[in-house]
Amino acid sequence: MSLERKDDHDHEAWIEDREFTRLETVYLTVLVWLDKRLRIVDYLEILENLYYKVNMQMPKSHTEQYGLDNKFWYWYPLYALGSFSTIAYIVAAISGALLGFYYAPAASGASGNPTIAYESITMIMTDLNFGFMLRSIHRWSAQVMVAAVFLHMLRVYFTGAYKEPRELNWLIGIVLISLTLLFGYTGYLLPWDQLAFWAGQIGVEMALSIPLIGEWAAQLIFGGFTPNPATLQRMYILHVFFLPFLVTALIAIHIAIVWMQGIAEPH
Repeated sequence: MSLERKDDHDHEAWIEDREFTRLETVYLTVLVWLDKRLRIVDYLEILENLYYKVNMQMPKSHTEQYGLDNKFWYWYPLYALGSFSTIAYIVAAISGALLGFYYAPAASGASGNPTIAYESITMIMTDLNFGFMLRSIHRWSAQVMVAAVFLHMLRVYFTGAYKEPRELNWLIGIVLISLTLLFGYTGYLLPWDQLAFWAGQIGVEMALSIPLIGEWAAQLIFGGFTPNPATLQRMYILHVFFLPFLVTALIAIHIAIVWMQGIAEPH
């Protein structure tokens, strides 16, 4: 007779009695092993109960309320713009991470002449295998993301999807489109060519035009009152480290709220 303490519910015997497939048996065995140590089933039940309680409190959409039975089908392509912009963001993130292996965010001066950053972009475009395609994918996915986010906001506004109870998600969307434009601006400066230099100068002038804190803002964001190597470093840090984490977190919150509230049909 074995002296080993028996499982209170004898899960192993229960699994053996059923005719599960091999994959199902492995899944249940792992689940039982984890549940004995981490009580994950209890937490999954809590999340499930929370999900149903939250969804029961959500107001019905017009389609549900009036039984319209998908009569607004011609609107549906416009409802894919949010997903489209998310996919474009993921493509831009992956292609940007690959470009980061070859890009050097260093500038030798503020004159706008070709610099280390510009030369690394030239190397990616001309010498690196598939470099031209990789940078083109990154640039076009970024532009598609900006266009999709803008059209998504227009659809939400003109269909009244920003109204109660979706005001919070509308405000998060406004923050996201602002950060998307900031993403584009910081990326535009990274090649550090003539276009980037003068775009940076415009940014400096805009910062200086802010009442009271203009000079402080220009020093903080651009590292001075004219584009310089510190400007490139700041744009790189914003583009690669700060904005991705912030935008990813806000997109996750945005999608979670849509998941809880459901998609709003035309009002």
